[in-house]
Amino acid sequence: MKPIAIFRHTRTEGPGYFANYLDARNLPWRLIAVDEGAAVPDNPSSFGGLVFMGGPMSVNDDLPWIAPALRLIRKAVVDNVPVLGHCLGGQLMAKALGATVGRNPVKEIGWGQVEVSIGPEAHRWLGEVSAFEAFHWHGERFSIPPGAVRILGNRWCENQAFVLGPHLAMQCHVEMTADLVHSWLRSGAEEIAQSSHSPAVQSPDQITRELEARLAALHRVADRLYEIWTGGLKR
Repeated sequence: MKPIAIFRHTRTEGPGYFANYLDARNLPWRLIAVDEGAAVPDNPSSFGGLVFMGGPMSVNDDLPWIAPALRLIRKAVVDNVPVLGHCLGGQLMAKALGATVGRNPVKEIGWGQVEVSIGPEAHRWLGEVSAFEAFHWHGERFSIPPGAVRILGNRWCENQAFVLGPHLAMQCHVEMTADLVHSWLRSGAEEIAQSSHSPAVQSPDQITRELEARLAALHRVADRLYEIWTGGLKR
């Protein structure tokens, strides 16, 4: 089976629970550490799927790897190689597919409810789930690309996820682990302090409250999303 390519854009935002999911099912994957200078491939044909993780940068920044990543996503969609995006990764997918990415009205940091849209695509990806508590850490948002369908949203950010055939782009995070949460709290302490005026930014104490139970619930949703996504992998 072809490996899944996982693109890491900053060291603190690795695959987290997604890697655990793949390992438990013996699905091969390869980390492409863009943050360490790894080149973005020109062609998706060597991979069963492409996964883009998060990062503190903007897809509108003038970084050398962004244009190649956008080209790769577009080619993967044409070739029907499944693409999955988490936060920045979802924004990369949105921009590659013709949508816009810009500042969200408020910054979202911490746990927050997201609602599942009504419709066949949302039901295909999430079954009977109507809402769940996701993790958030973003200041920008994406619009929905032509032909795609919104499947998640909330009061602070209308578009939390969209799908286009086998491709899934998320603004929220479902890949969180306890290690990731604590790592982000350490590296993002100043950002939280500077953003405390936002009604959608939580304190570290709020974020870590009942953390294991929250993560367990989040992973149940992630399992469903990842199951549907991996079902479309190129073998």
